[in-house]
Amino acid sequence: MSKVCEITGKRAMFGNNVSFSINKTRRRFNVNLSKKRFYIEEEDRWVTLKVSARALKSINKKGISAVLKEAKANGLTK
Repeated sequence: MSKVCEITGKRAMFGNNVSFSINKTRRRFNVNLSKKRFYIEEEDRWVTLKVSARALKSINKKGISAVLKEAKANGLTK
């Protein structure tokens, strides 16, 4: 599976490592992802999602069902 947040759609960014002598080599800025299980009361089931730390904070604030509705409206989840 790719390193993409299933709620926010965040993915890895690319940039340069810059040394003291200003040599540039390519590098990746990976997303802070974790696999979490959430219980959805409306559907009475558990869902496992790969979410970023920012998505986890918004789930704690708004609730899982509200965040999933927003993600479906934006076309990020199925």
